[in-house]
Amino acid sequence: MKRFHVHLAVENLEDSVRFYSALFQAAPTVREADYAKWMLDDPRVNFALSARGREPGLDHLGIQVDSGEALESVRQGLSAAALPVEAQGRAACCYAESDKYWSLDPQGIAWEAFHTLKSIPMFGADTAVRLEPKSACCPGSKAGDRP
Repeated sequence: MKRFHVHLAVENLEDSVRFYSALFQAAPTVREADYAKWMLDDPRVNFALSARGREPGLDHLGIQVDSGEALESVRQGLSAAALPVEAQGRAACCYAESDKYWSLDPQGIAWEAFHTLKSIPMFGADTAVRLEPKSACCPGSKAGDRP
C-alpha cells in the first residue's frame, strides 16, 4: 500500500503543530523538538514538519511504501519519467531508517520514494543527494539537501 508524503520546513514548529493538529483533528504521531509527523488514514498521508534552519515552505513530496518490492515498483516509475533518480540505502533521516530513491520533477521539486525499515532515536543526516534537473529551469536546486 502507498501513502502520499509531504514534508514542510517551518519557522515556528509549535505554531505549525497547533495549526495542523487542528486541521487534521489529530495530534502528531511522532513529536520531537525539531520535528512532527502525522500518519493519517483520512486522507492517507505521511505529513511531516521540521524546524531545522531551512527556508520555510515545501521541502519535498514523496511516496511511502510498505515493502521493498513496492519501492522497486515506484523506482521503475521514476526511471520511466526519464529524470534523474538516485538511490539511498538505509538512510537515517527524520527519526527513521529507510531505503529510498530521490528524483526531481520537471520544475525541480524533490520527490522521495521510500520504505521505512525502523524508527531511530535521532533526526539523522542521510548522505546528500545531488540531482541536476534536465533543463535549466532549476539552477541551484536543493533536492540533495532534502531529508
